[in-house]
Amino acid sequence: MRESDARAYYGFEGSLKGRIRQLELENDILRGVARDLKAEGPESLTNREKTLLINDLRVTTGRSLRELTASLRISKSSYEYQRRALERPDNYAGLRERVREEFEAVNRSRGYRYVTHALRSGDDPVRVSEKVVRAIMREEGLAVAYARRKSRYSSYRGEISDAPENLMNRSLSAPAPNELWLTDITEFAIPGGKVYLSPVLDCFDGALVSWAIGTRPDAALANGSLAAAREGLRGWERPVIHSDRGCHYRWPGWLSICEGRHLVRSMSRKGCSPDNAAMEGLFGRLKNEFFYHRDWSAVTAEQFCAMLDAYLRYYNEERPKEGLGWRSPLQYRRDLGLAA
Repeated sequence: MRESDARAYYGFEGSLKGRIRQLELENDILRGVARDLKAEGPESLTNREKTLLINDLRVTTGRSLRELTASLRISKSSYEYQRRALERPDNYAGLRERVREEFEAVNRSRGYRYVTHALRSGDDPVRVSEKVVRAIMREEGLAVAYARRKSRYSSYRGEISDAPENLMNRSLSAPAPNELWLTDITEFAIPGGKVYLSPVLDCFDGALVSWAIGTRPDAALANGSLAAAREGLRGWERPVIHSDRGCHYRWPGWLSICEGRHLVRSMSRKGCSPDNAAMEGLFGRLKNEFFYHRDWSAVTAEQFCAMLDAYLRYYNEERPKEGLGWRSPLQYRRDLGLAA
């Protein structure tokens, strides 16, 4: 087979042996990045991280300092500066351990803003800036592992009746409780079976007004969460209840609950999930913090339902939100005199 004239490494001119060595170098660097720094690639590294990687590769691969600094695009003077800095005592040695503890305590699901808040407000508070915590988390490889959503449960089964108007037009906020509610259904697939959640979300502060959990995504699930939410309304309150165009929200049981309490119905446009973005955001946070990256193989569907219910109570009563001044929805309402 005739050797190709194409360059094996773009931008490199030289012999075949030289090109092969350059490719091997690139491979060593990428393996080092993936193993030690959990970064997206060499171009995303800071000079400090590049220095750490160079020190590691000089030991493990025998590469020269000259070719490593050239390939990673860091000058020798910058490398020497960072190397000497790494040899100095670490002023944040104690803080690093605290940062790791707070990050692990929430199942590696919250970022540097939450970790900073936890450090500042714990039993042994630390005065530290978000910038320092962010730098430490990056140096320690403490990154939130957001899972890519492969698919989600959809209740849409076609237009079985006329849909009400979309009254919100993506304006998913409210000046007071019980003015705008959102609802939807999401699925959790575990080895022990499938579990479905139907919550009702208040757009005033993101509180969960009610929820229903079950193993079937039927009308009883959707009706149950709405009926429970209705019970907490005061006589004059008539919230808008916004949903997608699923069949659950068009069946007689659902319509009867809405009409009996004079709830105002609103629906997203067909196949347009951003019209219900706040609910999509809730499901994303819920699954990343509670569901993803855990082994559910020894958990039955019944046990999962109980664990999910406990998490939702924690979400309402204890989980701090930056948008609420690092208070939970219940704490926020109490401070406003809206809850006992």
